[in-house]
Amino acid sequence: MTDASLLACLLDSMKNPVMFVDTDHIIRYMNKAAVAHYKEGEALLDQSVLDCHNAESVRQIIEISAAMQQGEEERLITDNDNWRIYMRAVRDPAGQLIGYYERYEPPAK
Repeated sequence: MTDASLLACLLDSMKNPVMFVDTDHIIRYMNKAAVAHYKEGEALLDQSVLDCHNAESVRQIIEISAAMQQGEEERLITDNDNWRIYMRAVRDPAGQLIGYYERYEPPAK
């Protein structure tokens, strides 16, 4: 099994959605849970995540992405009765930002 297919199997085993977005805000990967979670499913791949959000959310995504370029690793973006959602930086071995993903967890009790 190649490294890429092993990684895909690992991410697909997760019950919560994982969507990876590159630094140009293009959706590059969705695990099975993310495909099922978003009504557009796999059609979102290779689309701009900015096109899927309202103006305030777009402002927030761009702001957090810029902060990640400066070293920020993670920020809580949604905290409601259904989910706590974080934007999490993804970096290459040299520490350069290559994108980000949404990390879901159950709401705080």
